[in-house]
Amino acid sequence: MSDAANTTPRVTALVPMRATSVRVPHKNIRTVAGRPLFTYVIDTLLAAETIATVAVDTDSDAIKAALRDHYPDVIIIDRLPELAGSDVSMNDVIAYDLSQLPGKLFLQTHSTNPLLRPQTVDCSVRTFLGQQAHDSLFSVHAVRKRFYDAAGQAVNHDPAVLLNTQDLPPLFEENSCIYLFSRSSFADTGARLGRAPMMFEMDARESVDIDDELDLEIVAALLQLGGR
Repeated sequence: MSDAANTTPRVTALVPMRATSVRVPHKNIRTVAGRPLFTYVIDTLLAAETIATVAVDTDSDAIKAALRDHYPDVIIIDRLPELAGSDVSMNDVIAYDLSQLPGKLFLQTHSTNPLLRPQTVDCSVRTFLGQQAHDSLFSVHAVRKRFYDAAGQAVNHDPAVLLNTQDLPPLFEENSCIYLFSRSSFADTGARLGRAPMMFEMDARESVDIDDELDLEIVAALLQLGGR
C-alpha cells in the first residue's frame, strides 16, 4: 500500500443512514445548528482530497430527496428492507453496499459524526496507505480517566497512588468516526475490521458521536461556536 503514498488514492466513502433511530428519533435529518444533521458529514467527505466517491445507503425518502436536490454527485443505495432494522449488523449493510459498488478501498463513517473534518479524513487515509503492517484502520481518541470493571477493580490506575488524571496511561475509545478497509480484507473477515487493524488517534473534540439527545445538544452548541 505504501506505493500510493505520493498519489491521490481513490477511496469510496460509505455513509449508512437509516430512516429511524431508537434513541434519537429521525436524528439523521434533525436540524442541528440550522442544517440537517446528515449534511455535515457529506460536506466533509466531498471536501476531502482522498475521497473519490461518496455513497449513502438509506431507506429514508427524505434523505434520498435531499441528496438528489443538493448532492447530485452522491450515489444513493436503496437499503433493503431486511437490512433496515436496528438489530442488523453494520457489517451486513457494508457487505451489501460493496456488492453494489466498484472500488478497492473504502472508508465508512456516520452522519452522527458532524464535527469530523476533511483534514482528518485525509490524514487517516494517508496514514493507512503509508504502512504495510495493518489491513484496516479504525479511529479512536485517548481517554485519561479512572476506570473500573464491573467487579470494582481498577483498570488503568492504582487507587492507592492518586495520580493526576492527565498522568494516567490512556485507554482508547473507538469513536465510530472512521473505518478504513479494502475489499479484500472485508472479504477475508466479513467485517470492517480486518485481522490486523490499526488505531488512528484523533482529537476528542472532533470525535463526538451522537448517541442520545445530550450528545445532540453538545454538538449543536459546538457547531454554533464554530466547532468544526
